[in-house]
Amino acid sequence: MSHALRQYGLVTLSYWGFTITDGALRMLVVLYFHQLGYSPFEVAALFLFYEFFGMLTNLFGGWLAAHTGLNTTLHVGLVLQMAALAMLLVEPDWLSVIYVMAAQALSGIAKDLNKMSAKSSIKLLLPDNAQGKLYHWIAVLTGSKNTLKGVGFFIGALLLSSIGFRAAIFVLFLGLMLVCIASFLLLDRGMGKSEYQPKFRDLFSKSPILNRLSAARFFLFASRDIWFVVALPVYLQSVLGWSHTAVGSLLALWIIAYGGVQAIAPKLTQLGRSLKPDKGPDGRTALHWILPLCLIPAVIATALHYRLAEPATVLFFGLGIYGIFFAINSSLHSYLIVAYAQRDGVSLDVGFYYMANAGGRLVGSLLSGLIYQWQGLEACLLLASGFVVMASLLSTRLTAQQPHHYERV
Repeated sequence: MSHALRQYGLVTLSYWGFTITDGALRMLVVLYFHQLGYSPFEVAALFLFYEFFGMLTNLFGGWLAAHTGLNTTLHVGLVLQMAALAMLLVEPDWLSVIYVMAAQALSGIAKDLNKMSAKSSIKLLLPDNAQGKLYHWIAVLTGSKNTLKGVGFFIGALLLSSIGFRAAIFVLFLGLMLVCIASFLLLDRGMGKSEYQPKFRDLFSKSPILNRLSAARFFLFASRDIWFVVALPVYLQSVLGWSHTAVGSLLALWIIAYGGVQAIAPKLTQLGRSLKPDKGPDGRTALHWILPLCLIPAVIATALHYRLAEPATVLFFGLGIYGIFFAINSSLHSYLIVAYAQRDGVSLDVGFYYMANAGGRLVGSLLSGLIYQWQGLEACLLLASGFVVMASLLSTRLTAQQPHHYERV
């Protein structure tokens, strides 16, 4: 256990280092290109390749990790992120939309290789009879990642305002290079290399329980991004008149708090009961916690439509309540996929699942701009509730099976 804990710490620190640079890079790109006169929707379009190539990476990355080991794919992710940062060190005249989208495509590949590797590795560090500890470790990794992504937002904005775009990118590059070197020297080289050598036909899950969980994840994350990615920031700026700094600060603080809730999700979902070391939550737990989330976006939309309070007040409290329930659901799902996944070739199942996650973010991001432009924020919120209902219906079929009983078909 001491060896497993040490490796878990190294994986987590590597993931943290990557996450800070990823959050900082996103904020740098958003703020810098907005300064250049791009509209919010055009700025959001810069990240479409980020999500699209992340979706492909999760599909093929699981197969690659099973052949080469999770250590390899984790480090490939770090190196590709360094390459994406290096691409942005060119003269400002080179930074066209297509060029930046290409850099973001590399960053999307890097992010999902790193995430898939980090979360899959935890499955291999613990025995099958330690489901409670697995839930706790996954929650801490997932929650701390999102908290540090919010910290990365602050760092990116601070670096941009103090030393400029190119110098900020260079600082992030140097920091990530140090993380990569330390991780390469200290992590187990053979971690996650599967004895079972999968073929390309094994990329797609043949397990009904994994397919349902992945589909639920698709709708869950699409429901968030439908109103959160483009619609909410544009509404705050164009309707409420908030400054760019105020909008960025609110989103950063929300993500930090969201990550904090994810990290303590095991305590919240146990409702005062002690977490058994050999048993984690099951599909029934996931269903119970997703049901309230169906109503929250619709309630926010209703409050905005009928002016039950000032819009800023409605959004502030609505975001807080929504963030708590969404964070718990995200943490539960992150545990369930690792628990359901087969130990040998774990990256295949985790990669397939996070492909659905990236697909949901991609669809949600596109719909966020289109629906907001067509009907406004309230329509985005109502559609978000509809997507959560779809995730809930899919979750009803998860209740009958304990996570550790899954076997690859």
